[in-house]
Amino acid sequence: MNTSALRAALAPLTAFAVSLVLWEAATRVLAIPIWLLPPPSAIATVAVRESAPLLSAALTTGRSVLVGFGLSTVVGVLAAILLSSSRLLERALSPYALFLQTVPIVAIAPLLVLWFGPGARAVSVSSFVVSLFPVIANTLAGLRSVEPPLRDLFRLYGARRLATLWKLELPAAMPSLFTGLRVASGLAVIGAITGEFVAGFSEDAAGLGILVLTAYRQLRTDLLFAAVLAATVLGLALFAAVSLTGSRLLRRWHPSASGE
Repeated sequence: MNTSALRAALAPLTAFAVSLVLWEAATRVLAIPIWLLPPPSAIATVAVRESAPLLSAALTTGRSVLVGFGLSTVVGVLAAILLSSSRLLERALSPYALFLQTVPIVAIAPLLVLWFGPGARAVSVSSFVVSLFPVIANTLAGLRSVEPPLRDLFRLYGARRLATLWKLELPAAMPSLFTGLRVASGLAVIGAITGEFVAGFSEDAAGLGILVLTAYRQLRTDLLFAAVLAATVLGLALFAAVSLTGSRLLRRWHPSASGE
């Protein structure tokens, strides 16, 4: 890690440390009950003590997140390519893509259980539904952003539709695509956790959503915070992986990833 990266990380890390100290002090000075707001020390203690169940739950949720995110990536890119091929097709189908973004996932989660059964499959579909729209919207915007003179040049040289898509439109859309994937990475975790609230009960290992519900019902607020923290780390890890991949792919030719 270079000096500039360390300087950039210093401010948020300092703010985080100060927040933890103030949080710890406030809970002790005000004598706040641990079931209402546990101090960070209690959360850290239970996270260490319950590390095995937390890790198992995180792996279970993580598998559903990866499946849902992978599906949203593939389906989202293909859908964007399809919509970009025709303005009429885009006007006809775009409202249905927007529907995926506006429908409350909690409302349709029972349907996912009926259609896919309880457990990982329904949770993965929940993650997929929530994270699909940003991939479609951003990829489509990237495909539409190609400058007309470049399209004219490809047309002048007799390039076929597939060659134009592969050599011009998709490369031009990559920055927008990775922007959509970064948004979708966080939404995929949200969709999986929400799906587990309704669809996560099965013979499979319990995920973080089930752990959150169990801790809430037992008034184990420290464990609840630890499970939420594990879900946050899961989302940050996926976001970092997508950002790193995008940076490595784009930094040689696109200014958005140059870091300058």
